[in-house]
Amino acid sequence: MAKIFNFKTKVYYEDTDAGGIVYYANYLKFLERARTELIYDLGLNHQKLMEDFGFQIVVSHCDIAFKKPASFEDLLVVKTSIEQLSVVKIIMKQNIYKLETINKDNKEHLLIEAKVKLACINKESRPSKMPKEALTLFKSCL
Repeated sequence: MAKIFNFKTKVYYEDTDAGGIVYYANYLKFLERARTELIYDLGLNHQKLMEDFGFQIVVSHCDIAFKKPASFEDLLVVKTSIEQLSVVKIIMKQNIYKLETINKDNKEHLLIEAKVKLACINKESRPSKMPKEALTLFKSCL
């Protein structure tokens, strides 16, 4: 079973639209932050990927299902796992939940379901194979 990485964030006023709910494009930011934190958790960062391994990771495709909205000051948790991994791509499953504290029980309510396909590219923005050392680190998530 794939390892699940949790990233918690709060909805700030700047994340919302005129109606006080999260503007749909801001969910992409929450997903990106969670993926970046996963990379940090592996002891990597985007600069190190390019400098030490000669590649970077970019989004090539994203499917998102918006189930329910989040609102100003909601506490959210983004759960991220790697579904597929190869030397040229990573497919991640990411779900965003609203975390409610009710009588000290944390209850999660699904807001967003996303599947994000990531591609490995070189400095010239061409497809690039992930080096074995980097691949091994990402395999530790499976």
